Parts: sequence; structure tokens; C-alpha cells
Amino acid sequence: IRMDDGELATALPIGTLMACTWNTDLVEKLHTLHGQELVLNNVECMLGPGINIHRDPLCGRNFEYFSEDPVLTGVMASAATRGVQKSGAMVTPKHFAANNQEQNRNNNDSRVSERALREIYLKGFEICVKKAQPLTVMSSYNLLNGLWASQNRELLTDILRGEWGFEGMVTTDWYTHAPQYTEIAAGNDVKMGCGDPAHTLKMMREGKLSREDVKISVKRLLEMILKLA
Repeated sequence: IRMDDGELATALPIGTLMACTWNTDLVEKLHTLHGQELVLNNVECMLGPGINIHRDPLCGRNFEYFSEDPVLTGVMASAATRGVQKSGAMVTPKHFAANNQEQNRNNNDSRVSERALREIYLKGFEICVKKAQPLTVMSSYNLLNGLWASQNRELLTDILRGEWGFEGMVTTDWYTHAPQYTEIAAGNDVKMGCGDPAHTLKMMREGKLSREDVKISVKRLLEMILKLA
């Protein structure tokens, strides 16, 4: 855990090393302790596990991710999710989706066929959602086939919620480029590290964002808070 309040925390094995064990029971037990430490330090939400795919051995975030294999990634992420949430904290699987490089990831456009997307880059998230039901998911910085992931309704509403049955809240990564009102309309509930309420309200008044979409996002946020209370 990276403790911004200065407290010390236990250093856990990296995701790749955990995946090398092929031992989901061990990974779940480890993350049960991890969740207890989160609770003891008044940290409600872990920004992880990172479950993007290893596409290149030189990717700067590979240590956070589990594998080049989407099934191994999904079962390990599920075990980590169950362990942390069993302890009363929550996880945020990230970065959804196709954020598989660090260079220029704030502006990179991941061009992916639907088959490759579903069989490789979405599969780990799908397994994690269906097997462990994380309370939140983090959308990624990058564009996906020309549209910012954080404003992609097909990704965040049709697939994540409609097909996989995700019931939680979606948050952006920090300071995404897409306008917040388009993110809300797509099913992205919270903009981190801060939103743009004045512009969002202006878009509502101009009829470019429905009140119903805002109410749905607020409902998801409040439900998440109540689950942690």
C-alpha cells in the first residue's frame, strides 16, 4: 500500500510473482491480510489490482500486472478481489481497458478488433467481475478505437454492466481528457482527481446531459459508500 499519510505498510509481492504461483488460495489469503491492513489504516479503497495484459517485456507497469495470459490474469484478480473485500475494504480493477503501454497513455489510441478485445484485453476484467464482483472499476486514460475509454458507453454500460452484470461504480483514472458530462452519460460515475461541476451543470441546462444519467451515477456512488459504512 502506498500510504500518503506517512504510515508504513507491508510490501507485498508484485502481481507477476503472485501469478507465477498459480495458487489462487494463497493469493486470496494474502489479500485478506492486505484488506485488513487497509481497514486498520482507514483506507477504504485499493486502486488495484492492475489487470492489463503484458504485451511487451519492457512495459513500465508490468510489475503491477499479472500475465500475458488473460485467463490467468482474471483468476488471480478474482482471488485478490475476494480477499480484500472479505476484509471490509474494496478494490478497483484497472485500467479498463486496453491500457497496455505506458508511453503516452494519456493520448494513445488503442486500435483493437472486437475479437482481440474480447478474447485478450477484456477477458481478465470479465472473469474478475463475474467471479468476484468488485465494488468499483477504474476506466483508463487511452482512447479505444477513437473514443476515450472513460466516455465509451459500449464499454462501460453495454459490456461491463449489461453483459457481465457489474453492479458497482466506475471511476476515471486521474485527470482524464474527456469532458465529464460525456463520461457520466457513458456510465462513468466519478471523475478523479476532481470533476468539473460547473461545466457539467451547464451541459445539463443545455440538454446535452440528462438528469436521469446524473441520478444513476449519484445512486451508484451512494450505494458504494453504504456498502463500506
